[in-house]
Amino acid sequence: MTQSTAIEPVFDRLLQVAVEVFAECGFREATVREICSRAHVNVASVNYYFRSKEALYSQALAFAFRETNRLYPQDAALDKSLPPEQRLAVFINNFLHKLLDDSQLGLHSKLIAREIADPTNALDDMMETAIVPQFALLEDIIRLILKEPVDKVVVQRCLLSIFGQCLMFKHSRSIIDRLYPDLIADVAAIQASAEHIAQFSLAALSRLTPPKEQTTT
Repeated sequence: MTQSTAIEPVFDRLLQVAVEVFAECGFREATVREICSRAHVNVASVNYYFRSKEALYSQALAFAFRETNRLYPQDAALDKSLPPEQRLAVFINNFLHKLLDDSQLGLHSKLIAREIADPTNALDDMMETAIVPQFALLEDIIRLILKEPVDKVVVQRCLLSIFGQCLMFKHSRSIIDRLYPDLIADVAAIQASAEHIAQFSLAALSRLTPPKEQTTT
């Protein structure tokens, strides 16, 4: 047995348990002892495989981003052969389903949400690899929909407005579950809500496109 095959099970188990504990407790409240206890390994294992709690957290966060992107890839939204309006609908549908996933992926989303709400130095490490590409993709789609050159600040506000509509379902889920549970009751309901966000956003974006000048003869 090679060294790599020997250490992978412990390494992977620590990483997966770390996601769980950090998602539940947050970085500051989570302890290495609790993580190791749940992973059934010696406390020294974190130092051996990751060198520190901070490094373990950074890798757990990176793992969470990778898993969400693996299970909900934006391949269709990246397809430039598709109309930008369709790409936007696909992007929103994918993003909303990812946010509301109640499976094991929910822990990954919860960890990411915790980090965004109460950031550590690990967020800076994730910006270029995990967050900036998502923003750049949506910005590209918005610019194609608008067609005409638009001030970058306007585009940024449009981008955040679209993300905000989706994130409302995530961060106010306890309220939505009590007021309008049918909106996110199942996969079909989530898809319908995503379609509404896309239609609502396209209608708003159409108002920002300057009307073509009429020519007189």
